[in-house]
Amino acid sequence: MRLAIVGYGKMGKRIEQLAAEFGFEVALRLDIENNRKGAGITRENFRGIEVAVEFSQPDVAVSNIECIAALGVNLVVGTTGWYDELARVRDAVGRAGAGLVYGANFSVGMALFAELVKTAGRCFREEPDYDAWAYEIHHRMKKDAPSGTLLLLTKRLEESGYTRRIDVSSNRAGMIPGMHQIGFDSGPDTITLTHTARNRSGFARGALRAAKWVVGKKGVYEFAEVLAAGG
Repeated sequence: MRLAIVGYGKMGKRIEQLAAEFGFEVALRLDIENNRKGAGITRENFRGIEVAVEFSQPDVAVSNIECIAALGVNLVVGTTGWYDELARVRDAVGRAGAGLVYGANFSVGMALFAELVKTAGRCFREEPDYDAWAYEIHHRMKKDAPSGTLLLLTKRLEESGYTRRIDVSSNRAGMIPGMHQIGFDSGPDTITLTHTARNRSGFARGALRAAKWVVGKKGVYEFAEVLAAGG
């Protein structure tokens, strides 16, 4: 299968290194040098490409998605910070008859961690002595703060029925791939759940897994739906 990588930074390069394991040939690489204002998203460049993986920047992600979907190419989108435009993206993908998988985090471990957080929320929602917090730290180049993943985790807490205040905080420093923590504190004790990414391989593998799954499909899906479907 022929794959396009849109956003050829550290994640894009890691995806390229692992693509063959998932049955992909990287046929197109687009980055700021050859895709300024979407100049590289053309019918000729995308001819014969089954799926594109998009890891760019929040300010260009929606435009990239719309242009690629209009070519009839399915997408996996790992860029975050654009979710307030999700309705617009759904409309564009639907009109094009394309398929898209998006996620705040493509780590399989993080997807499972989010389910643990949801279970914890159910456990603590009826215990008013416990206050909750959500914290994350990433490398200094990451643009959005709090991260899309941390917002997803707080959403999972709220879905569990936890209605009390959740204190949310973020840091950006160095080259840290990412650490997310959910905690509950009372007078007698503290309980923490922590996910630490060691490198980008987990994210890249999850994105490629989603790319393989979305080939030939229509509609907009979250990464968790891919895992639930056995993708």
